[in-house]
Order: sequence, then structure tokens, then C-alpha cells
Amino acid sequence: MDKDPQLAQAALEAGAAAFYAGDHAAAAEHFARALRADPERPEAHHFAGGVAFQAGRYREALERFEHACRLAPDQPLCYFDLAATFWKLGDSEAARRYCEKTLALAPDLDPAHQFLAALNFPGPIYLDLLPMIHSHLRPRTYMEIGVSTGDSLALVRPETRAIGVDPDPKVTRSLGARTSIRAITSDDYFATYDVAADLEGLPVDLAFIDGMHQFEFALRDFINIEKHCAGHSTILVHDVYPLTRLTAERERKTIFWSGDIWRLILILRKYRPELVVSVIAAAPTGLAVVRGLDPGSRLLSDRYEEIVREYLALDYSALDAGKAEMLALYPNDWEKIRTLLD
Repeated sequence: MDKDPQLAQAALEAGAAAFYAGDHAAAAEHFARALRADPERPEAHHFAGGVAFQAGRYREALERFEHACRLAPDQPLCYFDLAATFWKLGDSEAARRYCEKTLALAPDLDPAHQFLAALNFPGPIYLDLLPMIHSHLRPRTYMEIGVSTGDSLALVRPETRAIGVDPDPKVTRSLGARTSIRAITSDDYFATYDVAADLEGLPVDLAFIDGMHQFEFALRDFINIEKHCAGHSTILVHDVYPLTRLTAERERKTIFWSGDIWRLILILRKYRPELVVSVIAAAPTGLAVVRGLDPGSRLLSDRYEEIVREYLALDYSALDAGKAEMLALYPNDWEKIRTLLD
């Protein structure tokens, strides 16, 4: 049978309309007609794979997506759907490989970044771990740097005195009666506020740093928070385990972005070896737990400029020597995480 590109295109368009309308049976008929008219039409194979995927026929979907990738090797969504299918079939390594291929072709495809993060870090995401940490520690006081929409600040227990610091908060969540927002930069907050009075005379029992995505800001936040801590206190830091070099750039180039906060972990482990630093393997980009704090330490503040210069000169490739070990990666297993907090 000779190819009929016009018929194939018309069937493809009708199939796509049916597919997006949720009529997968009609879509399957249209895509089959498109493939009869043009058996080498990559879009038809791709959509036919999508119908099979939605129906749970993953082996069939795999064949269709693989065929589409062979016919259109420069189309990232073919590889992304192939990754999702391998994951459904239980092959996480193949899923990871094709997710990375997707990102090689489309470096700013956010769903691919999110999927790769979930593949690398299965288990509870950091937002699911935070309430578990609050419940275990039962902090009297809590400080959060970088409030954004309030997703993490809303997890604070009702009895906890909480301070959220953010120069431009866009809180959409209901916050506890004992939670206050300081709409100011963290540097200005620590310079101008009576932090002890803000915390009703108590030290910071638990803090969460999730502000600017450049390590020197996080370093200053750590220095300033530690001054108001006690020996039992805990500081959490988000975005400390980068997914890729591109998403770890100091200047944002992708939707999914952790910045270079990973440098803070290296700094703490080198200059403050007495601290207990662990990075929980929680999606999307790790959650650091820092214990053994010393509010009297001035080493980081005294050597701040020197440290910043040193780590600005450190290239991301330094992590090639052993990323997991260098960044103190720790299992995302609550029973093990609890031991970090006791």
C-alpha cells in the first residue's frame, strides 16, 4: 500500500483531538488509520504508545515509543514517555537513562527534572519529611528563611513559636496563630530585630534554610541562626544535593533549580568537622540535617570572606570524586532519620 501523507495527517489530527478529549478508544482507531496510511509516521507511533500506556499495556507502549524514538531521534518527549514506560515496567535504571537522554535534548523540561529527581531519590519528598521532623522534635521555637507560599511554614505545630523571614512572601496557606512573618531580607532581620525577643526569650530549637539559591547567602543564614541556637538545636537546609550541573548553576537557567547550596555542605564538613552533617536523600534536591551546633563558634563568620572566595572557585566537577560521600548522603528512611534527631 502506498503512503498517503494527507490521510495520515488528517487521522493523526483527529486522533490527537480524541486523545486529549479523553476518548482513547476513538483515538486508537484514528492512530491505527494514520499508521496504515503512513507506517513510518513517528507522531502516530508516539500517540499510539500513549493510548497503550493509558490503558496499562506497557509492553505495547514500549514498542511504540521505541519505534517513535528511532524515527524521530531528536524528539525529547518520545524519550520522556519511554522513560515513564520503563519505570512502569519496573526498570528504574532504564527510566533514569532515558530521562537523562530527554534532558540532553531539552535541558529545561521541568517534568523530566522532577521525574529524574524522584528516580534518584525514592521515598518521602522533603515536604513530607518536615512534619515528621516537627512531630519528633516538638520544637518550642522554629525559624524559616525563605517562606515563599508558606507550604513548609504551614507544617509547624500549633504550639510552636515560629518566625518566617522572606522579603517578598506570597503566603497562600493558613498559618498557626503563633506564627509571624517578617517581610525583610534575612540579613536585615538578623541585623535589626531582637531575635531572642521575637522567640520569646528562647533559643532556636529548629530552623529551616530555604532562601536564596547561592551558597554565600545560605552560609550567612547558617552563621546568624547558629548564634541563636543551643546545643540541642537542629538546622535543616534545602537544595543541598544538586540534580545536574545545569540546575546547580549560580544564575538560574532552568525552571528546576537548586543553585549552588551544595557548596555549603562542603564548607561545613571542612571548616566545622565537629558538626554532624547529613543530607537525607529526599526529592527533589536533598534535605540537610545539621546537629551538634555551637552558638559560641565564630570560625565561619571570622573567615567568611576567605571561605566564599575559596568555594566560588570550586567547580561543580569537584563532585565527580564522589558526590554522595562528599555531600554526606543519608538514606531516606524515617527509622534511620530519627537517629539523627535523637
